[in-house]
Amino acid sequence: MPDFLSNGAREFGIELSPVQQGAFQAYLRELVAWNARFNLTTITEPDQVVVKHFLDSLSVAPVLRQPAPATLIDIGSGAGFPGLPLKIALPALHVTLLDSTGKKVQFLKHLITELNLSGATALHARAEELAHNPAYREKYDVAVARAVADLATLLEYALPFVRIGGVFVAQKGVDVTQELEHAVPALRQLGGRLREVAAVHLPGLEPRHLIVVEKIAQTPARYPRAAGAPRKKPLT
Repeated sequence: MPDFLSNGAREFGIELSPVQQGAFQAYLRELVAWNARFNLTTITEPDQVVVKHFLDSLSVAPVLRQPAPATLIDIGSGAGFPGLPLKIALPALHVTLLDSTGKKVQFLKHLITELNLSGATALHARAEELAHNPAYREKYDVAVARAVADLATLLEYALPFVRIGGVFVAQKGVDVTQELEHAVPALRQLGGRLREVAAVHLPGLEPRHLIVVEKIAQTPARYPRAAGAPRKKPLT
C-alpha cells in the first residue's frame, strides 16, 4: 500500500512522510477491524480503500486555496472521509468530523486517539441543529461533504458553518449538470457563489467532480431549517 498511496497522493500535490504513511496503514487496519462489528463501509479490500476512500479524500486538497485553511468541518463524515485523510496529510489543519450516527462517531473518536491526532474532533450531532450553535456557525474556513445528499440539500447543511470568504467543497460523481441547475436557488438564498467545478481522476475510475462554492454573504439565521426539511424540500 505505501507506494501506491504515496504515488497517488503526489498527483494531488501531497508528499506523505513515513509517519503519515504509517497513519494511513493504521487507519486501514482499524477500519477493517471495526467494520467486522459495525457497518462503516462496504469497501474493505485494501487497494479499493486506498483509491475510493483515501485518494478520493485527498483529491480535495488542490482546490483549497492559499493561504492554507486553518479549520475544516466534514459533514456526514461517516468513517472519516474526507476529513480524516485530509487531517493526516495536512497536520496543521483543525478538523471537525460531524456525523449523526453514534457508532460512526465512536469509531472516529477511537481513531483520533489511536493515531494521536491533535486538532481533530468528532461530534455526534445533526448539521441542521449544530449549525445554529454560535460556537460552530460561520466559524470554518472550509466545509466538505461526500455522498451525503444532492447539492441543494448539501448547501443548506454546509454553508451556515462557513465563514464569509471560506469555501464549501462537495464531492460528486460523473455528471453534475442537473444538480448544479437545481442548486441555483439555494446558492442565492444561502450566501454562496459557484467558484469552480474541478474534475478528479482516480486510478481505474471514471472522472468525478469537486463542486467548489465560495461563501460571499452571511447565511440568513433561519437556515438550516429543522431536521429533515433540507432533504425533503430543497430550496427553490
